[in-house]
Amino acid sequence: MNTKKPMSLTSRVILGMVAGILTGFAIRTLFADNGFVDTYIVNGLFEVGGQIFVASLKMLVVPLVFVSLVCGTSSLKDLSTLGRMGGKTLAFYITTTAVAITLALTMGHLFQPGAGADLTAASSFKSAEAPSLGQVIINMFPTNPISAMAEGKTLQVIVFAVLFGIAISAAGKQGERIASFFSDLNEVIMKLVAILMNLAPFGVFFLMAKLFTGLGLSAIINLAEYFLVLAGTLLIHGLVTYSVMLKGLTGLSPITFLKKMEDAVMFAFSTASSNATIPVTMETVKNRMGVENRVSSFTVPLGATVNMDGTAIMQGVATAFIAQAFNIDLTMGDYLMVIMTATLASIGTAGVPGVGLVMLAMVLNQVGLPLEGIALIMGVDRLLDMIRTAVNITGDSAVTVIVAKSEGALNEERFNDPQAGEQEEEVHLSHAKA
Repeated sequence: MNTKKPMSLTSRVILGMVAGILTGFAIRTLFADNGFVDTYIVNGLFEVGGQIFVASLKMLVVPLVFVSLVCGTSSLKDLSTLGRMGGKTLAFYITTTAVAITLALTMGHLFQPGAGADLTAASSFKSAEAPSLGQVIINMFPTNPISAMAEGKTLQVIVFAVLFGIAISAAGKQGERIASFFSDLNEVIMKLVAILMNLAPFGVFFLMAKLFTGLGLSAIINLAEYFLVLAGTLLIHGLVTYSVMLKGLTGLSPITFLKKMEDAVMFAFSTASSNATIPVTMETVKNRMGVENRVSSFTVPLGATVNMDGTAIMQGVATAFIAQAFNIDLTMGDYLMVIMTATLASIGTAGVPGVGLVMLAMVLNQVGLPLEGIALIMGVDRLLDMIRTAVNITGDSAVTVIVAKSEGALNEERFNDPQAGEQEEEVHLSHAKA
């Protein structure tokens, strides 16, 4: 009889990630100029496998956000609860983003990563205008909800789902029938998430192998100081700021919280997309941490769109780095302008890979720094983007737990249970015959 316990999902994902990184480095070292390996393995198998995995995750985002949010909103008997919850969530997200960028500017000022940087690179990076607050609010409301879903505009989907859920709640008997249907549909979609999570080790392997085959390590060496300051600031914010918030506001164990975040963090690291990680983040806070659907369905998708702490940190450190590299002194007013622009831009920007550089162009414009500076940091941005995304979704989850605790929507027994969520992650495709 085989009593050997199968590997946990977390262990399998870690194994896939490590194997992918080692495979990438091995191909880079041994088969650098091999056309067959490059065409059929790296840009064939790895590229196709990785992109299918990311596409599968993104496929679930809109149905999951819409259905779970309709379920969450329609279950609220009192509309003031929604307003109170929304206010708390936004206040926490904006506060953590402002703290993040202040920490980043402080670290950039202390360590001076741009002093003596090489400015020979040129950039053709296109600038973008920072959206006004009015425009951000207008853009939240869809003129066509189906089009918003098709284009993956998360904020618009959230607004429509909330209004639809309120209408269900107000519709009496008919509304109850619709709510029951959405509740069943939510269970099916969560099971779909579980199926994809079980395929994750392969997806993560392909993504990591492809990335590390083409990763320019020379850029990391040239920008070592910038890389270390930014990575260090991200880790401080991800591990210390959120832990202090969680302990101070809920009394819960930050260690337990961070352990339960392992899977979601690795997904975020692999995909470098907050939006693509929504299904896993939601599964983590609901099944592993015990947050009720009425809170998680609202806070997680909102956080993936609005709460860009990792990106804000990158903008703070990058602004300090570029200013130092070009020998431009920033005033306190400039620093405050950076904090305001970055916080506003993070609200109006989608959680997709590479969006941080577009936002950085907005920030540099506001304080009159040359956009050529972006070219200096592009070489290491992809790797840092992965760390940023992991910080972003950790922040989303921390705020979700804090809001859930304040609303009496947190199962603390489940939160403290190390095995919580394992049963929900299991997938049995064959049914036992009666």
